[in-house]
Amino acid sequence: MALGREPDVVDNVANNIATYDEKREPHRDPPFETGIYGYDVEKTQERGRKMSRIGGPKDIGVGDSDADSEDMSVGKQMEMEASNAIKYRTCSWPKTAALLFAEYICLAIMSFPYSYSVLGLVPGLIITVVVAALVLYTSLIVWEFCLRHPEIRDVCDLGQMLYFGWRWVWYLTAVMFLLNNTFIQGLHVLTGAKYLNTMTNHSVCTIGFSAIMAVVSWACSLPRTFDTLSKLATLSAFFTFISVLLAAIFAGIEAHPKGYNTGGPAGTLVGEPKVLVIAASGTTFISGMNAFLNISYTFIGQITLPSFIAEMKEPKDFPKALWAVTIAEIIVFSLVGAIVYAYTGTQYNTAPAFGSLGNELYLKVSFSFMIPTLIFLGVLYASVSARFVFFRIFEGTRHKGNHTVVGWASWAGILAVLWIVAFIVAEVIPFFSDLLSLMSSLFDSFFGFIFWGTAYMRMRRADYGPGWITKRGIRGLWGFSLNLVIILIGCYMLTAGTYATVQSIIDNYRSGLFGSAFSCKGNGL
Repeated sequence: MALGREPDVVDNVANNIATYDEKREPHRDPPFETGIYGYDVEKTQERGRKMSRIGGPKDIGVGDSDADSEDMSVGKQMEMEASNAIKYRTCSWPKTAALLFAEYICLAIMSFPYSYSVLGLVPGLIITVVVAALVLYTSLIVWEFCLRHPEIRDVCDLGQMLYFGWRWVWYLTAVMFLLNNTFIQGLHVLTGAKYLNTMTNHSVCTIGFSAIMAVVSWACSLPRTFDTLSKLATLSAFFTFISVLLAAIFAGIEAHPKGYNTGGPAGTLVGEPKVLVIAASGTTFISGMNAFLNISYTFIGQITLPSFIAEMKEPKDFPKALWAVTIAEIIVFSLVGAIVYAYTGTQYNTAPAFGSLGNELYLKVSFSFMIPTLIFLGVLYASVSARFVFFRIFEGTRHKGNHTVVGWASWAGILAVLWIVAFIVAEVIPFFSDLLSLMSSLFDSFFGFIFWGTAYMRMRRADYGPGWITKRGIRGLWGFSLNLVIILIGCYMLTAGTYATVQSIIDNYRSGLFGSAFSCKGNGL
C-alpha cells in the first residue's frame, strides 16, 4: 500500500487548515506538536509518508496519489456544495458539542447506580474516570485521523483505510456499523414503550406503544443535516440534565426507596439502604464484568465521530466540543450515580434508577423529562445510518444536495426501513438487553478501542517510518505501550465481555426471566 512522499517533507493536510511548508530534519518533532497522554495532536499538518485513501469500498492500488486528499479537502468540499440547497459541512463546534451532549448525556446515566452497587462506590468512580479518559484519548485519535483524511465520511471509510485498503474490511465494518446503530434504535423503541407504560399504567398493549415510539422517531429523523438535528440535540441534552437532577433530588428527599422493608421475592429488600465502598465478597465475574461493560458502553460513542467531523465547517475545532462533553460526563455521571446509589443502596437499586423512587409522582415527573432523549438518541443513530446508505446511493447526483422528490422519498424510505427493523428487533427478541450487551461487546471492542490503537500506530509509522517506536525515544515507547494496552482492552472486551453476556443470557433463560416475542405484557417501571 502506497504511503506517498519522502519522509523529509512536511505535508499539508487540508487547504482550510493553516499550512507549514518548510524542510525538517529527519525524525525531528514538529514545532506544532503537543502531547496528550503521550499522543501527538498534529493540528496543522501531517508529516512524512501518507496512508492511501478511499471514497468507498474500492480497490486501492500502490500508485494512489497524495493529491487525492487535497482534492477532497474541507475547503474544496464546501466549495463544491456552495450552490446546493442542502449543505452538509455547516456545523460549528458548539452545534457538534450539542450532538455529543445528546449522544452521551442519556438514559444510560441512570444505570450507573446499579453498576456502583455491584462494583462498589470507590472502584465504580475510578472506572468512570479511567474509561472517560481513555475515550477522550481515543476520540482525539479519531479526530487527528479525520484531519489527515478529510474525505472520510464515516467509520466504514476509516476502517478500510486503517486496514490497508482491504475491500472486505469496509463491508465488515459496514455490517457492524448498521447492526450496532439499528440495535440502539431498537433499544429506544423498547425504552419508549416502557415510559408510556409507566405513565399510563399500561393502558395500551405494549406492541402499540412500541409502534407509536417508532413512528414518532421516524418523523423526528427526517432532517437531513446534523446542523438541523443539533437544535433538537440541545433540547434533548437540557431535558436529560433536568431529569437526572430531579431523580437525584427526589431520591434524597423521599423517606424511603421503592420496596423498602418489604422483603421482596428473594427476601433481600430489608433494612436501611446499604452502600458498599468496594465490591461485596462473592461478587461473580459475570455480574462484575456486566457492571464494568455498562459503564464502558455509556462512554463509548466513537462510531459516530467521523460522521460528525465530516459535517463540521472547521474540523480543527472538534476538541473543544470533545473536552466540554467529557468534563460534563465525568461530573454528571459520577455525582448522579453516587447520590442515587447512596439513597437507594445495593438492595433497593434498579436499572434505570427511576424505578428505585418510592414516590410514584417523583418517578413519573423525573422520568417524563427523559422523553426527548428517549426519542432523539435513536433518531441520531438512525440519521447516521441513513446518511451512510443515502450517500452511497446518490453520491455525485443532484439528489444528494438538493430538494428533489427522489431524494426526499429515498431518504424517508431508508429511515422507514431502519425504524421498521428496529421495531421488529425490539419486539421479537425476548432477551433484548442482554443481546444489546452482546452486540456491544462484539462491536464496541472495535469501535471503542481496537480501531483507534491501530490508527495511532499507523499514523506514527507514516510520520517516522519503520522503527518509529525507538526513533522518538521515550515518547515513542510510551505512545506505543499505551495504544497497545488500548488494543488489548478491546480484545478483552471482545472475549471476556462476550463470554459474560452469553453466560448471562443462559442464566436468565434458566431462571425464566425472559418473556415472549410480540407480547402485550406491560413493561413499565
